Amino acid sequence: MKTDFLVIGSGAAGLSFALKAAEKGHVTIVTKGEMVECNTNYAQGGICSVTYEPDTFEKHITDTLVCGAGKCDVKAVELVVRRAPELIQDLIAWGTRFNKTPDGRFELNREGGHTEHRILHYEDLTGAEIERALIQSVKQHPNITVLEHHFAVDLLTQHHLGEFVTRHTRNITCFGAYVLNEKTGEIQTMLSRFTIVATGGCGQIYSSTSNPHVATGDGIAMCHRAKAITENMEFIQFHPTTLYNPGETPNFLITEAMRGFGAILRLQNGEEFMDKYHPMKSLAPRDITARAIYREMTRRGEDYVYLDVTHKPAEAIRDHFPNIYEKCLSIGVDITKDWIPVTPAAHYSCGGVKVDLNGQSSIKRLYVLGEASCTGLHGANRLASNSLIEAVVYGDQAAKHTMERFEKVGFQEGIPDWDFEGTQHTEEMLMLIQSKREVQSIMSNYVGIVRSNLSLKRAMHRLSILFEETEELYNKTKPVRELCELRNMIAVAYLVIKQGRELQESVGCHYNTDYKR
Repeated sequence: MKTDFLVIGSGAAGLSFALKAAEKGHVTIVTKGEMVECNTNYAQGGICSVTYEPDTFEKHITDTLVCGAGKCDVKAVELVVRRAPELIQDLIAWGTRFNKTPDGRFELNREGGHTEHRILHYEDLTGAEIERALIQSVKQHPNITVLEHHFAVDLLTQHHLGEFVTRHTRNITCFGAYVLNEKTGEIQTMLSRFTIVATGGCGQIYSSTSNPHVATGDGIAMCHRAKAITENMEFIQFHPTTLYNPGETPNFLITEAMRGFGAILRLQNGEEFMDKYHPMKSLAPRDITARAIYREMTRRGEDYVYLDVTHKPAEAIRDHFPNIYEKCLSIGVDITKDWIPVTPAAHYSCGGVKVDLNGQSSIKRLYVLGEASCTGLHGANRLASNSLIEAVVYGDQAAKHTMERFEKVGFQEGIPDWDFEGTQHTEEMLMLIQSKREVQSIMSNYVGIVRSNLSLKRAMHRLSILFEETEELYNKTKPVRELCELRNMIAVAYLVIKQGRELQESVGCHYNTDYKR
């Protein structure tokens, strides 16, 4: 199969890129589940953009840099912040709705780390609303083909031509991908002029996460195997407030916008505690808030704290957070009267495949967008609601860059089809679930909110055993989605641990007790 643009993933980054690139050539989108199964669909809070005074670009830039703890790429920050208003208009043109005040102005929220109200939102389902509009537009576009239940196994590079490739990634070019048709079991060779990896994050490497089951780090792992440069993988952001509801997975997110609305974090005895950790109290940046909650839970031997919004008018609570209200009500918690039990959970990867200002990786013709990428915007800690706007800004940057080069790039012939069938090993395949749980246990116990040199060393040792077992199985087995996902999770977990061990300081989301701040 040949396509001008091969987009792997169906979140805001991939779909917004597809809608623009489709004006130049044919786009094929492959996604391993249904189109709506992506991190974008789970994003509640909103999307950042400087909209009204007294907010300014300079304020948004400063807030992002402060939150990023000195690890941001200033050029990336300026690009995203300054282009945000323009890209918001693109989302609106594609049919995205945002809440407005009675006088017709956008209703703006404020979240942790922000000094101004600049979060556009649609109730408490902003990501789902953006995803709805993008999917509708994609399905209506005659130049876009969507292949659901298609799993990208690996990227195609010179390695598949039998050519010698040096360790320097600037000599590597991507020609497409091997893609597993989950319904037929066939692995297809998909050639493309440009390949865009927009597969989302890797939250599923942890036992407790707000990420959907599809967030197994597939894109990052594929790019890593193809020798792309990755960076900042140690900066895994834990969302401070997910609903404490044992047995439910993934964790249901309680948006940070609720704290921006005025909700207060309390211990189980009712005591406020965030004033001990940060002058912004319950609106402190996410890394500080998550660690504060972790410390208090550890100190008291408790599994959750409370989020209290009961002092706000009941009607306003229901209007602003209808989805959260209904969800909590389903487990017997009326948020207009009851405090919400919350606990931190793995939420967002601030690192990923290193890309330039056009979204291009260190591998030629390979672009990485959204959470799978590391643009440098987030640094060591993501400012709330910056991720959705980053996705569409870089989707636009990549679309422009690839379209400018379109006529100069053709298809690579001579790529061999997948020729290894393998056999199914039923007993070993049944162990995949246990191996996945082991990965999640290792990461949660040793590479969580608080880490140490010893915990990272132990994590690497235990993960290496799983790596050897999984590679042995992969090399003799017909690929199936579950096995490929496990392999990807192990690869991404390895990068998180490795880069965490290399960073000999405590900063942002990476809190190592051996290096005092």
